[in-house]
Amino acid sequence: MTDTSPTSARDARTSGEQHTVHHNRLDTESLGVAVATAVATFCDVDVTTLEPLHYAINVDALNRLFEPRANGLRTGGSVAFQYNGCLVTVDADGTITVARADVS
Repeated sequence: MTDTSPTSARDARTSGEQHTVHHNRLDTESLGVAVATAVATFCDVDVTTLEPLHYAINVDALNRLFEPRANGLRTGGSVAFQYNGCLVTVDADGTITVARADVS
């Protein structure tokens, strides 16, 4: 499960500009669920009020990109996309960063 509690400073950090959580890739919670939860937390809304994540990115591909492999976990790479007015960045180490999307 992705820890988004404010008491776990190592796993979740929120400032007015961004929210960062760490997703344990060996856990049963999918990366897609962790991303949606992080965005909902940053936007201070219930996750069920967000549009489906698959409107923004292929969720199956996102999950497969960073899932454990036979030779271990992916150690490099990231993917960034916009979702619910936010810029979401997912890093290979499990870090999910949510910030307001620049709409200039």
